[in-house]
Amino acid sequence: MAPSTTVPSVTDIQVPETLLKKRKQNEKAREERLAAAVAARKAAHAKRKVIFKRAEAYVKEYLGKEQEEIRLKRAARASGDFYVPAEPKIYFVIRIRGINEIAPKPRKILQLFRLLQINNGVFVKVTRATQQMLRLVEPYVAYGEPNLKSIRELIYKRGYGKVDKQRIPLANNAIIEQKLGKYDILCIEDLVHEIATAGPNFKQASNFLWPFKLSNPTGGWRTRKFKHFVQGGDFGDRESNINKLIRQMN
Repeated sequence: MAPSTTVPSVTDIQVPETLLKKRKQNEKAREERLAAAVAARKAAHAKRKVIFKRAEAYVKEYLGKEQEEIRLKRAARASGDFYVPAEPKIYFVIRIRGINEIAPKPRKILQLFRLLQINNGVFVKVTRATQQMLRLVEPYVAYGEPNLKSIRELIYKRGYGKVDKQRIPLANNAIIEQKLGKYDILCIEDLVHEIATAGPNFKQASNFLWPFKLSNPTGGWRTRKFKHFVQGGDFGDRESNINKLIRQMN
């Protein structure tokens, strides 16, 4: 007969109730985490499909507009007429002068445009009010009609969003969806499209974008920087020539 012992065996040891509860809670939390991760993966996959479809639709829309403009130009040339392009819907405005000797009214307008530093740039919707404001601050800014390439390059390369009054880089679409999802702007291509077409939510999209901090143009400014563009200077309305300046500063 084996000698009796007071040391309990493994089967005799009772697991404390608190430990059992903790194990159950941990297992439940782990299962919930796994289920949430699976659901998030499915949602991301579905969202990615939507984003790709939207991007394809935008490309078709841009190509359609381009081809229609080419067709109208050819038709006008064939009939001996002149093709007059549509009025610009948006301007890209760049501040080129500092704060010295600025009158109170232009200073206030530059604040309203959020152009607080030299080489800051913003997108502005073309309205009668904004055109009058731009005339008042013309000696301090260079502006013109940006094309799709310029808009896309600016947002992709120098795009920052305003999140809780902080300047956050647009590293992923989640930042855009978080702030602009309620306006059906889910990704960076939606943002580009809204700006390029001056859509119904242009104001929210433009205000979400932090003013672009650009570099000095490659090769420097012109010799007479503070004369109008048409007089060989840099300030004022450049129309489509703003795209060349954007390339030099981006």
